Amino acid sequence: IEGKAYAPDYDPAIASALTTAVGFMETAYTDAAGRTNSDAARINLGGGTLGGAFGGVTTKLTSGVYTFGTGVDIAETIYFDGENNSTSVFIIQMTGNLLQAANTKVILTNGTLAKNIFWQISGNVEVGAGAEMQGILLVKTDILFKTGSKLTGRVLSQTACNLQMALID
Repeated sequence: IEGKAYAPDYDPAIASALTTAVGFMETAYTDAAGRTNSDAARINLGGGTLGGAFGGVTTKLTSGVYTFGTGVDIAETIYFDGENNSTSVFIIQMTGNLLQAANTKVILTNGTLAKNIFWQISGNVEVGAGAEMQGILLVKTDILFKTGSKLTGRVLSQTACNLQMALID
């Protein structure tokens, strides 16, 4: 670990700070889950499989809310297009798990910032070996970053975050 890791048994002040942080995470998770999606084209996009091509078009997400009544599989590289606006916000809601295949990437284009992508996940998350994820992961259960995977952003899990020689930047 480069930087700092905290555990509640280190000090009573740390335990209190962690309790506060968990409360903030739960608030953010609930806020993201409660955002409405009025665009039918952004509901269950690709049947929950992102990456590759839909009708010959590479998966490119523009700002807004995306809702999945299932889990989401990132099978190939996907793109977030900020449309030349660094304030573009993306919210990806799912009732199941998020699985990112090995060696795939989440690529940000046209001003998109990782801090403006919110993944609200009701299940667990697995980021495959060598995969590159971006954004803020708000995870109801646990997350596993496999060997050589990388996250540019933040991970907030309500139960566990497991790293197998992974990088969180």
